[in-house]
Amino acid sequence: MRYLFVFPGQGSQKVGMGADLFKNFKQARVVFEEASDATALNLKKLCFEGPLEELTKTFHAQPALLTVSVAILRILEAESDLKPTLVAGHSLGEYSALVANGALTLSLAVSLVKKRGGAMQKAVPLGVGSMAAVLGLEPERIEECCEKVNRKDHVVSIANFNAPLQTVISGHKQAVEEVSALCKEMGGKSIPLPVSAPFHCELMKGAQEAMKLELEKVKVNSFGISYIANYDAKTHTENNEVKELLVKQICSPVRWVSSMKEAIKNDVEKGFEIGSGTVLTGLMKKIAPEFPIQNISDVESLKKVLNKRSSQQY
Repeated sequence: MRYLFVFPGQGSQKVGMGADLFKNFKQARVVFEEASDATALNLKKLCFEGPLEELTKTFHAQPALLTVSVAILRILEAESDLKPTLVAGHSLGEYSALVANGALTLSLAVSLVKKRGGAMQKAVPLGVGSMAAVLGLEPERIEECCEKVNRKDHVVSIANFNAPLQTVISGHKQAVEEVSALCKEMGGKSIPLPVSAPFHCELMKGAQEAMKLELEKVKVNSFGISYIANYDAKTHTENNEVKELLVKQICSPVRWVSSMKEAIKNDVEKGFEIGSGTVLTGLMKKIAPEFPIQNISDVESLKKVLNKRSSQQY
């Protein structure tokens, strides 16, 4: 059977994530130790105890979420024959996908996303930018609103094409508020997002430049499992494309709707969301309701796949 593995991004973090995996599976313990060593962060404490304010900080959330996703991945590799034929990740999750297909090692990926999170936080002073989710409007209509408001010192644009009627906008705080008001006048609903920076817009230029320098130093391995990039929503098989795609991703929107349609064109038969939460499972139900997908985020959901007793120790 042909499986799609998808990996969540920032916003899926919650205190306690990964704790039961760590307790029950040695593979999870090995991943947490390796990731903590690579980042000089106590990821076990951050993920299991928080507080949420600390876990949500961009430079903490990104390595923490990647670590939980890879912990689940390593358990699946060791305890089942479930393997992906195609992978994709939402924003930060693209790095998890690249660990899943062997393009990046865990240590390299987790250290890169810690730097990525720091560079994103540094790019825009706290309070200057914001993001909002717009519901109930087609993205074309939201783009029209952005074009009315957007200018050089008043930036706003689409950051995430998440679902047919769920789109995220990002930019200067006032510009985002103005677009939100226009969308409400058109019958849409706008929800401010609790984020510390305006991701996936041109205000992230500083972070893009910083990550370009970081990525120039690293080696991307050849891989046999194709992945779909956020930047162009296309399937990629060559390791020499990865660095450029990861750089471009930072200021460009996450084309998740197109990415999932591209995945289904690749004849995958079932999907698994690997990591904290159920955000991507929910989005898939809006993008392609007929496509079967389930999340694997903890021991209980893992049991359904592994068909093992929850009390069994590894």
